[in-house]
Amino acid sequence: MEFAENGRISHRQLYRQMILTLLAPFLLCLFGRDKIWGIGGVFGTVFALILLLFYVIFLIRLAPCYGDTVKVAGGVWGRFAGVFFLVYVIMAMSFLLSLLGNIVPEALVTGIPGKWISLIALLVCCVGTHRGMQKRGRMAEVSGGILLWGILLMLVVCISQGKGEYLSEILKEKEKMSEDFFRSGYVILCGFSVLGLMPFLLEDVEKQGSAGKTAILGILTLGGILIGAELILPAVLGMGRLQTEKYPVLPLLSGADLPGNVLARFDILWMGFLLYSMLFAVGSLLHYGHLIVKKTHLGTGRIWIPAVAYFLSVWGFGDIKMQDFFLDYLAYIFVPGLLIVQISLFWSGRGRWKKRMAAAISMLAFGLFLGGCASAVEPEKRMYPLALGVDIRDGEFVFSYGMPDLAKATGQEKGGEKNKGRLEISGYDFDEIERKYNQSQSKFLDMGHLEALVLGEALRIENKWDEALEYLKKKPFIGEDMYVFEAADAGEIISWKGQDSASAGEYLTGMMENRMGREKMKKVTLREVFYEKYKSGNLCMLPKVVTDGENLIVEME
Repeated sequence: MEFAENGRISHRQLYRQMILTLLAPFLLCLFGRDKIWGIGGVFGTVFALILLLFYVIFLIRLAPCYGDTVKVAGGVWGRFAGVFFLVYVIMAMSFLLSLLGNIVPEALVTGIPGKWISLIALLVCCVGTHRGMQKRGRMAEVSGGILLWGILLMLVVCISQGKGEYLSEILKEKEKMSEDFFRSGYVILCGFSVLGLMPFLLEDVEKQGSAGKTAILGILTLGGILIGAELILPAVLGMGRLQTEKYPVLPLLSGADLPGNVLARFDILWMGFLLYSMLFAVGSLLHYGHLIVKKTHLGTGRIWIPAVAYFLSVWGFGDIKMQDFFLDYLAYIFVPGLLIVQISLFWSGRGRWKKRMAAAISMLAFGLFLGGCASAVEPEKRMYPLALGVDIRDGEFVFSYGMPDLAKATGQEKGGEKNKGRLEISGYDFDEIERKYNQSQSKFLDMGHLEALVLGEALRIENKWDEALEYLKKKPFIGEDMYVFEAADAGEIISWKGQDSASAGEYLTGMMENRMGREKMKKVTLREVFYEKYKSGNLCMLPKVVTDGENLIVEME
């Protein structure tokens, strides 16, 4: 059945709710250091998926016991089971809110503190918590397929950025294959432990006896995407960098683009998909929390559940922050405890068929965050450098920002008005440079449109290039597909202006992309520079840029 009837949802709506709820948290949180890793990780994922298929069959048999845990297991044990699931819901919700508070200000929105992002997200999700099951099903019906195909497009586009030599590195870790196998497999099981809440949902699913097939299809879909990401991430970023990144999907997005550069900042669309899925997950947890307190006779939690979740997302447990604690909680507390609670409920309710607990996946409003590259600063109040030069002079770092002639490009130039072309700021560290910029400039610095990076030769000589790259790495608005060059004086290159007022960023990018056949030049992107840095600790050979006054000349040694 494709559509819901009689207050229930169809199997297709159940499948799409699984995709909406789990896809973004999995892509953001299951990769990186000490998580899914290497070829052993691929085999570990496959093994974990096989175990989960049998686990779904157990959950279908367990569904009647979730109808009223107090009647099934008694007052004490039934309420303890309710508290156990409720703690998980609150912890998971606070973890996702904390994650939103971290990645949204860095990668999508500027000028708004993370705690306010978390609060806004929570309030948005609370709006749809008490909606009817059919309305949530229709929400999934409309948006689930769009999200799934959007993420698949993301991965397909990233395939073209991969390199065989990068991917082959995963085969060199054979001595750690067994370790990667068990660790990655258990990470997958911890991620899918949220399925322990699925029996609460089955009463509101048409033909619930056969809903296991739908759940299995959802697991296989999510598992297939995870396996694809396990191969694409090292192929694009390299194993050395993948091991150091906390959320490697974010730099994967920052270097992606449609072929032909037909849509600038394509990664913003992907961030919109991921953000929508994250909000859907928070709303789902809110809905489950209300159901748990109601069906286990714990009172009502419409106010205190989101309040506690928000408090933990912002302040954690003192010095222990939620993002550092939650994965350990899953691995050492929730997953082992889940098996004990579920087995106890199964034996307590064996032979009894009760009313099944009503549950649903939340509808949520997402328009607040899907307005392109939404920000707190209007476009006309921003400065958009197309090229960045980094030098070191007399012990100070020197940043040269190359500006396009926007007035002439848009046909709005006025008589007597001159374009400065370059802004130069120096400082002993990068915080000082940012502070000087904010003190001297009225416009917000938006480096999301950089096309070229020019490093001064002194950075290599004085071995300071690594510090500059670490600074750039912390700026997720900078796309990693931009071209990197080297020059004796980066500031001189950035200040160059062509006869048609073309900036250095536009000119250098054109030289790299508009050459055909034998004239085609060797390109080095920021992503490749990062790869060599994490692989060998060295700065790779870069195209050299020199100027004869009128022209820029690119040489490759």
